[in-house]
Amino acid sequence: MASSTTESSSSSNLRIIVQKNPSESQLNELGIKSWPKWGCSPGKYQLKFDAEETCYLLRGKVKVYPKNNSSDETVEFGAGDLVIIPKGLSCTWDVSVAVDKHYKFDSS
Repeated sequence: MASSTTESSSSSNLRIIVQKNPSESQLNELGIKSWPKWGCSPGKYQLKFDAEETCYLLRGKVKVYPKNNSSDETVEFGAGDLVIIPKGLSCTWDVSVAVDKHYKFDSS
């Protein structure tokens, strides 16, 4: 039996990882330019992630309010950031600057 991850899937451990200004070589290695694109205009969006998403913001500014997070911790990211959003996260995206991003879902 292969052990893939040992992370708990409880909502309190669902952390958004933001990497500011990843290197061009890292972006090329990930193949980001071949990923689909998605965009949205400013506003508030209720989102639930049924799979882990990795995305790279070409433009935009977002403040994320995770639900069921006891610390009420908000996460902010924007243009030039590489972001990993965990599977199972329910949150509100408060988009202050229209978003354009490349994204990829992890099917596992």
